[in-house]
Amino acid sequence: MYISNEGLLVILFVGLVAGWLAGKVVRGTGFGIIGDIVVGVAGALVASFLFPKLGIRLGTGLVSEIVYSAIGAVILLLVVRLVRGGGRL
Repeated sequence: MYISNEGLLVILFVGLVAGWLAGKVVRGTGFGIIGDIVVGVAGALVASFLFPKLGIRLGTGLVSEIVYSAIGAVILLLVVRLVRGGGRL
């Protein structure tokens, strides 16, 4: 799968928004705003590769990308919290 420079920039921007949103949804992670944004960018990258391969489609456009990325970031934050917190959600 090829991602153009513009596509990567959109993924990073959406990841910033999704990381902030995921930090608000999953409280008590202890990562702070910068850590949540980093996890959001990672979640956006994971979601942009994984969801189309699984056939999950919510629509097109920037709003659907934010939703995808927020879901990916929340899942990633929960996994990191599970690993870091010793199994407590």
